[in-house]
Amino acid sequence: MKRSVGGRIGKGVLVALLLVFTLFPVYWMLSSAFDKRASSGGQSLVPQEFTFDNFAYVLTKGGFDVFLRNSLIVAVAVVVISAVLALLASVAVARFNFKFRTAMLFMILTVQMVPLEALVIPLFVQVRDLGLLNQLLGLIVVYVALSLPFGIWMLRGFVAAVPVELEEAAYLDGASWWRMFRSVLLPLVMPGLVATSVFSFITAWNEFIFAMTLLGGASDNYTVAIGLKQFFGEHTNEWGYVMAASTIITIPVMVFFVLVQRRLSSGLVAGAVKG
Repeated sequence: MKRSVGGRIGKGVLVALLLVFTLFPVYWMLSSAFDKRASSGGQSLVPQEFTFDNFAYVLTKGGFDVFLRNSLIVAVAVVVISAVLALLASVAVARFNFKFRTAMLFMILTVQMVPLEALVIPLFVQVRDLGLLNQLLGLIVVYVALSLPFGIWMLRGFVAAVPVELEEAAYLDGASWWRMFRSVLLPLVMPGLVATSVFSFITAWNEFIFAMTLLGGASDNYTVAIGLKQFFGEHTNEWGYVMAASTIITIPVMVFFVLVQRRLSSGLVAGAVKG
């Protein structure tokens, strides 16, 4: 009995320590964002002077309203385009036999192993040659290219797990390919589609290196990841503004996760066993 009680206490203490370790950075970010003295380096665990001035400055003089708009445009476009292309490509590789099919799947898997830093210069040259440098469209194209390998590989398992007999039954009932795709295949692979969309959204929302490289000459097209950099100076950092901007950046991600969290959990578990 004593061992049981001691074990429970030990587990409780361990859980509490893990929660503190995990949640303290979030608390420090929020505390500094609402602390008036944070910008001068005087922030503390509990804000001494509670204020919304940091948020007001970031959204007005800091230009974060424009950066948020740009990031939302890029993220939504990347999620939609990569989801459509990855789904269609996964149907092709899972349902049809064609020449070099295995080689293409191997190449998709290999691309995911290449460090992103190694792709910066080649993609910069390609975007420049296409005349899309310093444009959101160029960044969208790059992010879609980065998201597709993971999306195709993951969705392929979901499509392959759907019995072909279901599709054949729909055809026998007189359904067209589009009707079968919309009413039979799409609902069954939706959890995987949501999981890949989360990956695409995070890639487009948080990525910094490609955004800075491709948009460095157009401040009006900056995303939130680049916009956050302006509050870091050579000798001092505006921590109140940094934390307020970080809080603003976090909100859309939290909203997105709340909207898709049900299907996300089922999609990740299913994706781990389907292939």
